[in-house]
Amino acid sequence: MSILTSLKYHFEQDREYISRQLWIGSDPLIFLGLRTLVNFPRSLTMVREQLHTVDDIDQPIQDRLSGLGHNVSNCTLDELISEILDGMLIAIHEPSGTYISIIPVAQLLNRSVTVPLTENVVRGSSSAFNEDIELNVGLLRKHINSSDLQITTYRFGEVSKNCVVLSYLNTKIDPTLLRSIIKAIETNLHLDVSNVQELSKVFGFSNFTLVTRYNTTELPQSAARALKNGKAVLFIERLPFALVLPSLVSDLFVTADDANHPHVFAAALSFIRIIGALITLIIPGLYVALVSVNPDVLRFELAHSIAKSRIDVPYPAIIETLLLLFVLELTLEAIVRLPPSIGPTITMVGGIVLGQAVVSAKLVSSLLIIVLAATTISSATVVGYQNALTIRLFKYVLLILSAIFGVLGLLFGIVIICSYLAGVKSLGVPYLQLKHPEGE
Repeated sequence: MSILTSLKYHFEQDREYISRQLWIGSDPLIFLGLRTLVNFPRSLTMVREQLHTVDDIDQPIQDRLSGLGHNVSNCTLDELISEILDGMLIAIHEPSGTYISIIPVAQLLNRSVTVPLTENVVRGSSSAFNEDIELNVGLLRKHINSSDLQITTYRFGEVSKNCVVLSYLNTKIDPTLLRSIIKAIETNLHLDVSNVQELSKVFGFSNFTLVTRYNTTELPQSAARALKNGKAVLFIERLPFALVLPSLVSDLFVTADDANHPHVFAAALSFIRIIGALITLIIPGLYVALVSVNPDVLRFELAHSIAKSRIDVPYPAIIETLLLLFVLELTLEAIVRLPPSIGPTITMVGGIVLGQAVVSAKLVSSLLIIVLAATTISSATVVGYQNALTIRLFKYVLLILSAIFGVLGLLFGIVIICSYLAGVKSLGVPYLQLKHPEGE
């Protein structure tokens, strides 16, 4: 069975597969491709024009054809199928047995560069990564115009081939870190990688970690800043963001935008983010500890005011706090899922009505509404959505310990969290390291 027949048999049930014959003089050429990836009319016109405008028109057709792409005559059937699935146009000259893979005029399947959707920019470039991995690499090169920028492409998977691009600055990245990343990638090329969880398996990250081992960003300037700080940036095909390895605790409080402010303002913004993270972690647990376990540490006037606000509330402080926190978590998730045109309005009105209703019904105290509103606002000051999730999870650890042991449990929980963070490493780099030193 010939290669051409084998390809036809393989794509027999695929309506996208197209085989077209084109005559150049007295020589027949057969072109193969997928209609959803290749613009056949424009591609065939391009090939015809290029074949007719070569310098030596007397050359054999197979020699002229070889100048349009790379020769795949000796490739296996699986390799030819992979070329077609990648969106290439296969030109076949049957009399000579020549197979050429040509870069065609592709179908427009990608959106253009747009503004970021999940990260706000105050001062800086407003362009954002999108699903086209080549466009993402181009945006990164525009921000780092240096010969030190190294770009390596890997193909993952055996059934569904998927591209992962690794980028780094070879003068900035730690050689040990780079070797760890490359070794993890090259030993797991057989795995399918189409999302972040599958890429985490490649690097051996635990499924039960409470701290993200990577950061995601859709801003080219943030990826460029990470590269200059000695980190590696990865792109996964069809994902509109970049992954930054390794993740450090400083990533929670510093953004690339800060470099466009004076040093005093940048430091003040980082300080506000740190205070916001501490409020999110500590305040709910501190409220429960002072109300239910250690009210004696408060001044009499303050303790009397809190007790007065909780008159007729039928639940202990831990129950009302967990109840309202669960409602707030539902609201935050609804903001993400609802359409942008109605989401903020519905959640804002629903939050106001619900908050007023639960206070009027004496299900929670009015002071708790204030505490949890401040907590929810503070959680948004942390840089990165995945980092905010980490803070929100740790908040519940401190809340439970505070309900059991009071202020002492709160302090004990803080020690546990600090000890846990001190033991977290990403590819051998400690999470609490403020900045990865060069050449370490």
